[in-house]
Parts: sequence; structure tokens; C-alpha cells
Amino acid sequence: MVEFARYYINFIRDFFANIGKFFENLFKAFADLLFNDIVEYFQKFILSSSQYTLLDWVMAFVVLIINLAFMIFLVLKLYQWISRYIRFIGREMEKDELLEEISFLNEKTVELIEEKNKILALKVSNLGLSPEEQRKADQAFQEEQDESFKGPSRFTKLIAIDKEYENRMTQIRMKEEDMINLRELVTRFINFSASKLGLFYDRKIISAFFAGFASSKTMILEGISGTGKTSLPYAMGKFFGNDSKIIAVQPSWRDRAEMIGYLNEFTKKFNETEFLEAIYETTYRDDICIVVLDEMNLARVEYYFAELLSLLEMPDADQWLIDIVPSTQPSDPKHFTKGKILLPQNVWFVGTANKDDSTFTITDKVYDRATPIEINTKSSYIDAPPTNGITMSNDYFQELFRQALKDHPLSLKAIQYLERLDKFITENLKVTFGNRIMKQIRAFVPVYVACGGSEYEALDYIVARKIFRKFESLNLPFLQTEISELSGLLERLFGKNSFVECQAYLTTIKKSY
Repeated sequence: MVEFARYYINFIRDFFANIGKFFENLFKAFADLLFNDIVEYFQKFILSSSQYTLLDWVMAFVVLIINLAFMIFLVLKLYQWISRYIRFIGREMEKDELLEEISFLNEKTVELIEEKNKILALKVSNLGLSPEEQRKADQAFQEEQDESFKGPSRFTKLIAIDKEYENRMTQIRMKEEDMINLRELVTRFINFSASKLGLFYDRKIISAFFAGFASSKTMILEGISGTGKTSLPYAMGKFFGNDSKIIAVQPSWRDRAEMIGYLNEFTKKFNETEFLEAIYETTYRDDICIVVLDEMNLARVEYYFAELLSLLEMPDADQWLIDIVPSTQPSDPKHFTKGKILLPQNVWFVGTANKDDSTFTITDKVYDRATPIEINTKSSYIDAPPTNGITMSNDYFQELFRQALKDHPLSLKAIQYLERLDKFITENLKVTFGNRIMKQIRAFVPVYVACGGSEYEALDYIVARKIFRKFESLNLPFLQTEISELSGLLERLFGKNSFVECQAYLTTIKKSY
């Protein structure tokens, strides 16, 4: 025991001695830096300056000025950082004090309400009311209290939508002349946009647009600027009698909160965006709703839209729930379910995208889940007869798609050719169709054919934009032989004059390299 005590005392002495040496060396280092070495610096300078020429003195003066300026800059920056930190701490302390005061006031409010309840109960007992009359009085009072407790909503704009649709009939009653097939629907839209809006569209583009409705809830209209990408969904909204909601994407969008909004924890108000208003309004409607994300690739699409892309791929539409707030309050909008909005089946998202240096590249994750439609040319003038829009419910619209799947299913021959094409591309170019793309093709082609196109034309359109587009990421200069073989395979499978867009894309690749 004595030996251990002696050891422990020596250990404590050595430990604190080392601590003392640490601070001693630290103080010595500061003294050398700020005092001792400065004298040595000046002595060395005086010794060296005895041999300086005029040019040396000029250089020494310039270097001295630069060093002084740098030191002053460091001191000022340090002062700014310290002052900012002090101000930040001050603001945070003020916020904490305000939150404490708000909490205290809430507690006082609860106490006053309880006291009011006791006083009212005392008054009722003194009135000598019957048990039934007293029960009714208590119920009326409780309803009054619930209404007063409800207070102002944190969703001002969404509550305004609730009030707008409160006494409004939203059920769609179609006229007999509006019950048309897809081919007639394409013709009617082209004539409507030409006669009423002065917008001219090619039948192939419109057929692809309606086929895109059937194959995905998200579409991407891309191409050069000024070809009518934004005006197409705008005209669609006018045609169906429900204006498309056009949301301008901002370059600052970095996550879903920029698009959907967020709850301000300090004010307890929700920052409601145009996009949130648009999707909430769709919950009241039975017709076709289009939400446009204009210039969607000004920000990275996979940052702010990834959650919705994944949500819309869920097979069970009852799971299309968009998280808005963690919990629901009595004053929240009517169509909230545990702080979530159930996205209805009658809404589609259309993004427009320019291809230039000011935008981001849209990744495969986005392309695979959306239907891309390329618009690079303006359509010619169409002398269309005066044509009115259409009143169509989403149920009837979906029934047109189901009927197209029955009448024009993807042929067995086309499926076999696609499998051979997929096998060649997978083995030679390491790109594959995938189950998701095949599912979209099976939905896209029948609707495209029902709109007036052919099966091979539809396959050409979708393969060029969903599969061949992936070749851009490959080392194409070293794959010229494979590209030529792929072109020959297309001719053998689908014919020499078929797959025009795919062949044009492959020709462009061969010429570029």
C-alpha cells in the first residue's frame, strides 16, 4: 500500500509538472512570436540592409506595405467574425426569450380558459337547469370553445381553396358530342389550338403527348427555345377547360422544400408555394389537371423532384401521399390526412427543358421515369375550322386508354423484335431496356396507335428517346462498328424505311465521330 501511494504521488507530481511545462512552452512560444523573435528580426534586417542597393530598398518597402496590409486584413476579418458571432448569439438569445414568453402566455391562456369553464359551470348550476338542458348548454359551450381554440390556420392559401370549392359542384357531366375516341380527340385539339389560340401542332407530337399521358404521370418536353414547349400544356389546359398551372422553376431549388414549401418553426406558419396550391386544388377536381414545371432543368431535377418521381411509381395509388407537416391541426385544410396530401389520379406533371449552357443535364433517373417528347421545329400554319374545347372527366379519359390497350395491344412480333434489339444493345453497348421502360412501351404504343399512328412509328419514337438517348454517355468514337451493326439490325427487323428517328440518330452519331 505504501509503495502504491508513493507511485501515485510521483505520478500526480509528474502529471501536473507536464501540464506546467505545456503552458510554459505555450507562453514561451507566444513570447518568441510576439516579442523575442521580433527583436531578432530587426537585428537581422539591420545587418542585411547595410548592403542594400536602391532597388533592394524599394522592394523592401513594397513587401513591407503588402505584409502590413495583409496583417490589417486578418485583424479586420477576425474582428468581423467575432462581431457577427456575438450578434448571432444575441439574436438566438432573443429568440429563446420570445419562445419562452410565448410558452408562458399559452400556459396562461389555458389557465384562463379553465377558469372560465369553472365560472360558467357555476352559473349553470345556479340557474337550476334540468340535466338535459345542462347537457345541451355544455355541448354548445364546448363547440364554441373548439371553434375559438381552432384559431387562424397556418395554411392561408389552402384554406382559401377550401372556401372557394365549399359550395361548388365539381362533378363532370359530359355532353354526348364530347364522348369521342382518341383519334377524334387529337384532331379536335389540333383544330381548337389553331382556331382559338393561334397555336399550330403536328399530329405526331399530339399523339405522342396523349400516349405520354397513358405511360407516365410525368412528361418532359425538351428542345430548342421558342418551339412551343410551354404553350403545348397551356393549350391542353384551355382545351380541357381547366387551365394548366405553370410553375417557374428557380435556379435556387435544391430540395423538395423549395417546391412544396416548409413550416416556419418560429412563426408557426407554412410557407405555401404555387406548386403546393396547384396539387391541393387537384384534390377537388374530377377533370384533367396539368401542372407545368417550366424550365425544370434550371435546377437539378433529381434534387427537388426525386421524391415525387418515386412516389408516382408506386403501384398502389392510395400510397401517393405527399408529406407536408408532421401532424394535423384542427385548422388545417380539409383534404389533409395526418399532415399529408393524397395525390389524385387526375393530375399529370409536365416539365419543359431547354438544352443550352445555362441548364443542367437531366439524369437517367429522371428520364427513365418520365416520357420525353422532343419539340425542335415549329409546325406549319393550319387553316382549321372554329372548334370549341371539350368537357371530359378523368374517368372517361382513362377509359379511352384502357380501350386502346384492348384494341391495339403490342404485337407478339414487335415484342420479339424488341427482345432481339435489347439483347444486341445489352451485349455490345452495355445499355438495357429494363422492366420500367418495357412497361412504358406497352402503355405508350397502343394509345399512340389509337391516336392515328402506326405501331412501328410509336416504337421508333419511344426507343429513340428512351434507349438511344443513353448512348450519349458512352465512348462513341470507339463504338462506330457497333453503331453500324445496330443500324443494320434495325433494317433487318423493322424494314428499311421504318425506325426513321432511330436511324437519323445513329447517322448523326456516325457523322459526329
